[in-house]
Amino acid sequence: MTLPEDAAGAILAAGRRMDAMGWVPATAGNISLRLAPGRIAITRSGRHKGLLTAADVMEVDEDGAALDPAARPSYEMLLHCGIYRRFAGAGAVLHGHSVAATVLSRRPGAAIRLAGYELLKAFPGGPTHNTAADLPVLDNDQDIPRLQAALDALWDRAPAAPPGYLIRGHGVYVWGAGMDQAMARLEALEFMLLCHLEEGRLRP
Repeated sequence: MTLPEDAAGAILAAGRRMDAMGWVPATAGNISLRLAPGRIAITRSGRHKGLLTAADVMEVDEDGAALDPAARPSYEMLLHCGIYRRFAGAGAVLHGHSVAATVLSRRPGAAIRLAGYELLKAFPGGPTHNTAADLPVLDNDQDIPRLQAALDALWDRAPAAPPGYLIRGHGVYVWGAGMDQAMARLEALEFMLLCHLEEGRLRP
């Protein structure tokens, strides 16, 4: 099945941007876009995100089943599907493996508190830096349905959680209404995580 040209183009551009920033080394990360109710475009497994072509993007349904049985989506596709099922306003999901996100997520704790950063304005909560957001950190799990169940339980407890989370020692997931908003949120979050990491180095 041929994807809409603008959808494939948005995913390819996001992959190049994330690669240029060093957030998707080797074949790490994955990118998706909601096409319509029950239809999601997502990167295929094992593709370098800075070198994507339209052939490296495939389509799945809301349960993660490939529309082309011969195509293999990202292993973590079900986490993308979980976001789209939970958040009706989610139109794009980005997953990266930056150094800051990976290192910070390895520290003990169920969340990373980001407070006082100007770029918190990129997230829901009002047009001010005078706020804070607790970015959830979940333990890594190769059983993706079990990991998604842990996320669903987290979202049930805290429905106003920010549109992103970390997987311990693994990376970050961020989403937005469309690819532009998802990328803006990822860039803002990566900046704040890098600041958080540097601040830790400067403390005596």
